[in-house]
Amino acid sequence: MNSTVSVKEPHRPFTTKELVLTAMFTALIAVCSIISIPIGEISFTLQTFAVFCALNIIGGRNGLFSVLVYILLGCIGLPVFSKMQSGVGVITGPTGGYILGFVLMALVYWGGTKLLGRSLPVRVALMVVGLILCYTFGTIWFVFGYTKSGSDMTFIRAMELCVLPYIPGDVVKLILALVITERIKKHADI
Repeated sequence: MNSTVSVKEPHRPFTTKELVLTAMFTALIAVCSIISIPIGEISFTLQTFAVFCALNIIGGRNGLFSVLVYILLGCIGLPVFSKMQSGVGVITGPTGGYILGFVLMALVYWGGTKLLGRSLPVRVALMVVGLILCYTFGTIWFVFGYTKSGSDMTFIRAMELCVLPYIPGDVVKLILALVITERIKKHADI
């Protein structure tokens, strides 16, 4: 009888360096969230820039934990969300899906780099795919949030309000994050 034994990847604990970097990028995401310019329903922030930087410097796993800690800090009451807001109500509100979409960005990046490697084209493609998933999830969440309160909102209208005006800025943030993080990685022991 032929039996196969599944080999499970061993659990790798965080190193002290990884914990410090994860905390630093959690703080960076929070600071970049507070810097906001109100544009309609959604404020223009540097959150995606910070998430891109975290993923590029500390990788998908640690970047995911930075995002999760950031969300947890906001949910327990620290004013780390856009416009210095906090609380579970921000996450469960109409725009909370875009914040939760950062988790999808990190998961896509983590899984993609494990499967495809960390070459520059792969990382760029994974960040773009992650951003598209963040936009999609956030927009679905936005439509649901509006329609459950009795307001009328279509997916297309939500895209016009919450995504299209932000695409050029997010492209610039992605490029800046790549330029900055590549220089940092070149000159720092990260």
